[in-house]
Amino acid sequence: MKRLLTTAAAALTLLLTGCATTIRSDVTTFHEWPAEVQDKSYVLEAPPPQDDTLELRSYQNLVRTELARLGFQEAAAGAKPALKVSMRFTTTDVPVRVLQPDFPSYYGSARFMGPYSFHRPYWGGRRYWGGGWYSPFYDPFWYGGPTYTETIKHYYNREVQVAIKSAADGKRLFDVTVHNSSRDRSTPNVMPALVQSAFTGFPGVSGVARRVELKREG
Repeated sequence: MKRLLTTAAAALTLLLTGCATTIRSDVTTFHEWPAEVQDKSYVLEAPPPQDDTLELRSYQNLVRTELARLGFQEAAAGAKPALKVSMRFTTTDVPVRVLQPDFPSYYGSARFMGPYSFHRPYWGGRRYWGGGWYSPFYDPFWYGGPTYTETIKHYYNREVQVAIKSAADGKRLFDVTVHNSSRDRSTPNVMPALVQSAFTGFPGVSGVARRVELKREG
């Protein structure tokens, strides 16, 4: 009975682990971050009116959370902050046309993605073919050819940029850009991991691109 419970627990653990999604981001940081920063008070800069959406404000809250984790404090209204923080993001829908041939599986597999990448298998020499010899001079594609089923797959390219500069003189101290591409249509689902990736290892090595992988449950 104990062994049965142990096996069931292990199976449940594997099932729960399978629900986690890995979000991979390419992160590039440039910074001139001081060795010692005494005053970590900041204010989030207001975006242009056309970009000041509720969605952006929700993502700014994610930035606030990461900054608080690193010991930064948002300045109270009317107070003079030491730093100014800005954030912007873009999401681009990239549709990809995919053609899948409808011929039987014994013809082999083939796929067409984009205008030039289709390739069908080539059989050279003489090979055994369904009870007889197959000659290279006979090609089933010569007699009408296969038909195709067209589908559209959507990939979503996302970019997040966060900048920190001195409030006193406007000197840029930290710039980070996060790139991510996935089939997930929902930007709110992915954004927490992208913002966390932006501050992973803060301030990081300047001018070096790196891959950050984070698990998202659900």
